[in-house]
Formats: sequence, structure tokens, C-alpha cells
Amino acid sequence: MPAPQEVSELVKRFDRNWESYRSSEYNETQARREFIDPFFKALGWDIDNEQGYVETEKTEGEKSLIQRQIDATDSRLTNSSTNPTA
Repeated sequence: MPAPQEVSELVKRFDRNWESYRSSEYNETQARREFIDPFFKALGWDIDNEQGYVETEKTEGEKSLIQRQIDATDSRLTNSSTNPTA
């Protein structure tokens, strides 16, 4: 099953700049902003809380929210592998 285009681009960028990322000057925040956050966004995760959940809603519904995101990711990946134009 092919990866989403955004994920493929992240991998290519990482490969091109591997030595820079290994530098002690490249930190965790940079890795999160440049790779981790975009990776999860590409999979459809609402990592910026764009839906506006308050903290108690996130805590109480965290498992169901995460499960819905996983299910949506699985669905997109399954659909893209069976329908290359999706």
C-alpha cells in the first residue's frame, strides 16, 4: 500500500538532509515541527485541535477520538491501495 504523497515528500526531504538532522544543533522541537506534526497531519490527525475541543472533551473522548483518527487513516490507506486515483 503506497504512502500518502505528503509522507513520501517528508521521507525524501529527510534523506536529502540526513547529515544536518544528525547535528547536535538540530533539536526535538525542530524535528516535531518539520516531520512529526506534518506526518500526523498527512494521516488526517487533528494535532492542532482545529475542531476546538476543550481539554475535558479531549481527555474524556481521547480513546474514541484517537480510534476515529486511526480508523480514518486505515480507510484512506486501504482506499488508496485499491484505487490508485483516490
